[in-house]
Amino acid sequence: METKLYLRKQITLFKRIIISLLVISGYSCESFVEVNSPSGQLSTEEVFENKSTANAAISNIYASLRDSGMLTGNSVSITTKMGAYTDELNFYGISSGTTLNFYNNTLLPTNPQVVSWWKTAYYQIYAANSVIQGVTASATLVTSDKNQLIGEALFIRSLLHFYLLNLYGDVPYVTATDYKQNTTIGRSSTNLLYSKIIEDLQNSYSLLPESYLSADRTRANKAVVMALLARVYLYSRAWAEAANAASYILNNTGTYKWENDLSKIFLKGSTVTIWQYKPGVEGQNSAEGGSMILLTGPPADVALNPNFVNAFEIGDQRRQKWIGSVSKGTSTWYFAAKYKVKLKTATSTEYSIIFRLAEQYLIRAEARAQQGDLIGAKEDLNKIRQNAGLGNTPAVSQQEILDAVIRERRFELFTESAHRFFDLKRTGQLDSQLLGVKNGWNSTDNLLPVPESELTLNPNLLPQNPGY
Repeated sequence: METKLYLRKQITLFKRIIISLLVISGYSCESFVEVNSPSGQLSTEEVFENKSTANAAISNIYASLRDSGMLTGNSVSITTKMGAYTDELNFYGISSGTTLNFYNNTLLPTNPQVVSWWKTAYYQIYAANSVIQGVTASATLVTSDKNQLIGEALFIRSLLHFYLLNLYGDVPYVTATDYKQNTTIGRSSTNLLYSKIIEDLQNSYSLLPESYLSADRTRANKAVVMALLARVYLYSRAWAEAANAASYILNNTGTYKWENDLSKIFLKGSTVTIWQYKPGVEGQNSAEGGSMILLTGPPADVALNPNFVNAFEIGDQRRQKWIGSVSKGTSTWYFAAKYKVKLKTATSTEYSIIFRLAEQYLIRAEARAQQGDLIGAKEDLNKIRQNAGLGNTPAVSQQEILDAVIRERRFELFTESAHRFFDLKRTGQLDSQLLGVKNGWNSTDNLLPVPESELTLNPNLLPQNPGY
């Protein structure tokens, strides 16, 4: 009984947070869940009977992804924490910060960040499920609007489950809004989770349009879904499907155009952007720029690992254009400078980019190599290398090409949503790269601990992940 009451309170709190700002006079924030509406606000039924308010509901789940949880791009995101967890970032901050536990690989099931990522992701999943439920039941929304909203909610649900799976291992796949059911739900196997993620993405793809709702590419369309699907297929070793999904995007040269200037790739209007977050207000810029750019030294939290910085090939323009530095005395610290703007400006110039074209070339290169198409794999790999000012890859054999792809992913995708950790993990290289190199690294560190509070609330989540 105590467990159910606690969960009911947590869900009610989340509902009230997301309902609190949607007022009849302006649909700027969330309201789409089953609680008693505060005075002057719309009821759940009214939200999904009106296109504007229904769109506000899904838009504010995007806002939640941008502002809270693992995918924000700020100092509490997986970009920072998992970068320190592996070999991408060094920690320079105070000894009491949560980043230190990631950097020293001394995480406990009570770590506030580990707990927050889990809880926030499932709150956001709950919100997506509420949209699916509300839109499905709507008697007035037209079919095209229903398809758009349900397709976006399915995409968000699958995106969050994908990250939960790759961080925590076997996790619950939640598709309901019934708190009683969710109180006792158990963990699904990795294979079943990937199957459910793929099913959701395929359904999402069938519902969403080819075109974006707006020119800023901040709402999901078919290509956004396909970008995630390509990654999911790659991680689940479905090579042909991964290559085909990436090709869907790469062949759409009318919408996505290759950018040869590295300094323009992370601008808000970049032609290589597939999906990005819209800032909360005009003048705000990317969370990554705000958290990563150093104005003075020493760093208050993290900076790029000097070993990573020194590992770039001679002549690699990404080293020159995507890495900055600050000095004090004889000490120098390096930071990711993909985004150039740290503070607010008159108009927003940089949005946080979640999917971009280069990853799709690297996905297809790896998938092609795994299928024996070495010529095609090298063509895709060389596309990335040439844009960085490098010559064609010298790799010849299948294994050499696969190794070259992973190496190229390291230098192309650094400080972007923990690609380094996920790449080492899925290719079985975590121990070979980190064991004996990072203080405190153990083989069981390939998974984060399931929050202790969740295991207490729901014993069906047991057993705890190994090593914790």
